[in-house]
Amino acid sequence: MTPKRLSNANVAVPDQNKVRSEDRAVHEWYRFVLSFPPHLVQTYLQRFGVGSFDTVLDPFCGTGTTLVECKKTGISSVGIESNPMARFASGVKIDWSISGDGLRQYTEAVGSTTRRALAEQGIGEWSGLPLFTANGEPPFPILILPADQSKLLLKNSIDPLPLHKTLVLLEAIDRHGSQREQQYGRLALANALVNHIGNLKFGPEVGVGRLRRDARVVDVWTDIMHAITSDIEAHKDRAEVPAKAIEADARDAGQFLEPDSVNAVITSPPYPNEKDYTRTTRLESVILGFIHNRQELRSLKQNLIRSNTRGVYVSRFDHYEIADNVEIRRIADAIERRRIELGKTSGFERMYARVTRLYFGGMHRHLASLRPALRPGAKLAYVVGDQASYLRVMIRTGQILAEIAESLGYGVTGIDLFRTRPSTVTGDQLREEVILLEWPGY
Repeated sequence: MTPKRLSNANVAVPDQNKVRSEDRAVHEWYRFVLSFPPHLVQTYLQRFGVGSFDTVLDPFCGTGTTLVECKKTGISSVGIESNPMARFASGVKIDWSISGDGLRQYTEAVGSTTRRALAEQGIGEWSGLPLFTANGEPPFPILILPADQSKLLLKNSIDPLPLHKTLVLLEAIDRHGSQREQQYGRLALANALVNHIGNLKFGPEVGVGRLRRDARVVDVWTDIMHAITSDIEAHKDRAEVPAKAIEADARDAGQFLEPDSVNAVITSPPYPNEKDYTRTTRLESVILGFIHNRQELRSLKQNLIRSNTRGVYVSRFDHYEIADNVEIRRIADAIERRRIELGKTSGFERMYARVTRLYFGGMHRHLASLRPALRPGAKLAYVVGDQASYLRVMIRTGQILAEIAESLGYGVTGIDLFRTRPSTVTGDQLREEVILLEWPGY
């Protein structure tokens, strides 16, 4: 039987999901706006009694919050991530053995080359130049993305002049230094694109906000590179702590892990809602060349847990895994009845019930695959959230995942409240919880 909710361990408080100032080093090189905070990882490392001889897994590692925090603490870690941009970020963020002096020289060389190239076109960091002349032509040869890549971007997510300056900078990043140094340069550019160059805004969904038509591209990138270099030098005593990030589908996690190798899991999978998680990293993924066309975008989505209708494809059969689950069937049926009652007939709305089944089927597949890699007594923490995105039908994600885990032989030791947040659909307070599991290893 699934346990009652236990809310005393992590009582929801204001700003619970914000990164504390003392935790920002390395994490801030590049971070999802939806990432859970480093102090949550610290909490469960301590509660689970994880030590320096243990290995922690994050099978939905995103931009590496768990991996970075484990490395800071001297604990080995492994991450799995399907999104190539996020996996790239995780991999760079756990590599602290590079020379700080070499990285400074690389930063100076790239910055000087880019400023010189832009100056030759009459462009400074605050150029004030009109982007187009009276006849509609640019006043200088302007760089643009190939048409297939440009079509993948949210409309107006970056203005033409900042994009031009970004592409000039990217060319310099890839021309100077070693391949390792270039990885840091690219990650710093991804950070700058999201936070300082592009026009993105982040709320419940990613969208377009204030236009930055004359963004300080080179100066911002240089500042981020200096911060990265300082963090590497401050944490060089932990550089040899093992950590790796694997680009793979978490539903098949066991295929990429050694048997009996994992002591603890701390992770946050996608929630069942209408968030297309690939949109969160779309701008930097396209500009840095991780996605070139719609076919590659589709391939990326096919390797993700089905948590939204834009990731549903005919060939997926994850819902077979949970066909006998009474609660999931009840929720899916309620969603479909509500859709019919409201007269909702769009293609996406018709898939709401199916994506709910696919989501929990995918999580069933993930938890089943993970079992051979877990050591007896391994402890697991899954951060998940209740949802009401599908026509206001409540989905108690944590309770259902706990039930699925029990059916696969896991012990459910508790459900902690992490925080509450208002539903954008109903205005009700929804719970984000940490599902606590243990693998007995019979």
